[in-house]
Amino acid sequence: MFIGFILLVIGGEFIIRSSVALSLKLNLSKLVIGMTVVAFATSLPELIVSINAAINDSPSIAINNVIGSNIANIGLVLGLTCIIGNMYVEKSFYRIDWPIMFIFSIILYAIIARDNIIDQYDGIVLFSLLIIFIIFILRSSLKTYQQDSIDNNLIHSTNFKIILWLIIASLSLYYGAEWLVYGAINFAEQIGVSEAVISVSIVAIGTSIPELATSLLAIVKNEKGISLGNLIGSNIFNIGSVLGITSIIKPIVVDDTEILSRDIIWMLVFAVLVLLIAIFPKKNVIGKIKGFFLLFLYSIFILLAFA
Repeated sequence: MFIGFILLVIGGEFIIRSSVALSLKLNLSKLVIGMTVVAFATSLPELIVSINAAINDSPSIAINNVIGSNIANIGLVLGLTCIIGNMYVEKSFYRIDWPIMFIFSIILYAIIARDNIIDQYDGIVLFSLLIIFIIFILRSSLKTYQQDSIDNNLIHSTNFKIILWLIIASLSLYYGAEWLVYGAINFAEQIGVSEAVISVSIVAIGTSIPELATSLLAIVKNEKGISLGNLIGSNIFNIGSVLGITSIIKPIVVDDTEILSRDIIWMLVFAVLVLLIAIFPKKNVIGKIKGFFLLFLYSIFILLAFA
């Protein structure tokens, strides 16, 4: 399972590098690259893991990988990032990013609560809503996801390098997801907990490592490209693309009752919490104290998950 983690990190890094390099060569704008290419690339680890889990009849891993990743993005990634340096909230967070993320979260809850299954029609709806969201963002140009953090030097990459990166990324993501899923299943059996618990915690953290590494590195380098909107956008993409595409390929049966009664509730709690800490007590700034609070709450979530 540990090797699976490492391969997913390697695959995530190379898929972003190759995708951005290819997009720059095609003269796509940074806005388009950030909102589409990079957003999809950073969600590929979650997507491959969820598809692999669904095909191997492990629906709990398929769904909780996304739920856990969305929780980790706010509790773990945002928490650690803000402990190292302040994160500033842009106006579009209140008008666009957060409302859209919360709507996607509520829709996911409603779909699962309806009949405990995310079928192909649900997947089409989720993915279609994501496409509408992307088109709206691109047309309005109110938000530029990760555009400042895109490495312009990648435009000088040779075609051979890009192809090599794509091959490395593809192999790493495929085998990383394969070993991570099987490792998670075996680990759950060994310690006597459900697949849902392992997937919402360990697997989710593993698939969130690329976002965590990118956010921490950006803060250390004092780059402004990583913002709260980027993490919120990642959560939107996880629901719309990962669960959308996975359920289109194979319907996801939610057979673990705790996913609806516990895990997704925590996801909604963190979704509401991120809005509150962005407003109170000091609006538009999330600093160390708020970061420690998020990390503390995330630790409680992990402890309760294994309790």
